[in-house]
Amino acid sequence: MAHADTVIDDTIFHLEDDHGHAESGSSTMLGFWIYLMSDCLIFAMLFAVYGVLGGNYAAGPAPKDLFDLPLVALNTTMLLLSSITYGFAMLEMAKGRVRPMQVWLVITGLFGLAFLGIELYEFAHFIHEGATPQRSGFLSSFFTLVGTHGLHVTFGLVWLVVLMVQVSRHGLIAANQRRLMCLSMFWHFLDVIWIGVFTFVYLMGMLR
Repeated sequence: MAHADTVIDDTIFHLEDDHGHAESGSSTMLGFWIYLMSDCLIFAMLFAVYGVLGGNYAAGPAPKDLFDLPLVALNTTMLLLSSITYGFAMLEMAKGRVRPMQVWLVITGLFGLAFLGIELYEFAHFIHEGATPQRSGFLSSFFTLVGTHGLHVTFGLVWLVVLMVQVSRHGLIAANQRRLMCLSMFWHFLDVIWIGVFTFVYLMGMLR
């Protein structure tokens, strides 16, 4: 009888533990969706500011004088490819294959670093040409919008490295899979924002 009671107690404990993990995972995903929505508001405001100030050149350089569309297209390709490779990593995660997943994450990180490198080169070139953020409303809003996106990519790369270390130490436990899912949403979100930047800032800027 005592043994039966022990079995029942253990069963209840495991059920409560699994239920607790389920609730924790659900709250984590909900909290991350709320964070992404708040980030959407931030970028919406930055796009609105650029829409208002983007035509104020203050007798300074205009988009046609500064933007190098082939370079920006290459940069866009780097970020889009990183999104694809992260998708491959998630497919490997679903199969429980740690090493191939880590390889795809490394490739994703390299594409992300290439994107940041090209963006920093672009910023340095603008500043060298005298197109600094304080030069005009257009440049202030441009550096703020594009720079904020770049900071997000930098944060995503740091997060990526931390997760790779966690997976190496603890494997594909439920918590790590949940974190990888959150980073996946974050990374694809940055792709969507950049498509908006590429269209609204670069392409439409060249048409002004």
